[in-house]
Amino acid sequence: MIYLTSIDLPTLSGELDVYDWVVEDKLCNGFSSAKTWAALRPRSDVVSWAKTVWFKGATPKHAFHMWVTNLDRLPTKTRLASWGMQLQTTCGLCSLDIEDRDHLFLTCEFVCFLWHTVSVRLELPAFSFVVWNDLMDWTLQRNRRSPPTLRKLIVQSVLYAIWKQRNNFLHNHETILPSVVFKTIDREIKNSITARRLNKRFRRLMTLWLH
Repeated sequence: MIYLTSIDLPTLSGELDVYDWVVEDKLCNGFSSAKTWAALRPRSDVVSWAKTVWFKGATPKHAFHMWVTNLDRLPTKTRLASWGMQLQTTCGLCSLDIEDRDHLFLTCEFVCFLWHTVSVRLELPAFSFVVWNDLMDWTLQRNRRSPPTLRKLIVQSVLYAIWKQRNNFLHNHETILPSVVFKTIDREIKNSITARRLNKRFRRLMTLWLH
């Protein structure tokens, strides 16, 4: 029995064949799955909100939730109603307005308490957000007391906590005071900073947050 692998291929020269891996007309030093995937997958321009959602040191579950929230894909009551579900669309946390993304995370009385508490903690003038872009812009603003990395951690933690409390009320009919929710947010921010304390971007954040 003769195997094809044991038969030398005919060649016009005495030199051995050399195989190169070329991606987008650039010679690679061996096979690179990362470069190959980058060349094969469809690519789009980097969106303006990318740095607010995905950044070094972000808590994965918070970043994913931020991504879905920013795209307005959360199953809020108004979205569920638009899909044909028969339900009351009033916000369960304040009972003052319909529950859509901007109300739930920006203007609801419950979340306004949290944003006010954040402003006090950071020693900033009281602020409020009217539209979603206001919140996204705030995360990128630079301030001696609150650099962008800290602002992103805070925003993602607040949004995650609000959605968790919203679901807790909707499914378990349990209400937790916003002051108690803020304690959870405070603990998660501290844990995130502590876990990354050796990272240059995080070295001063604990001092700024606790000041």
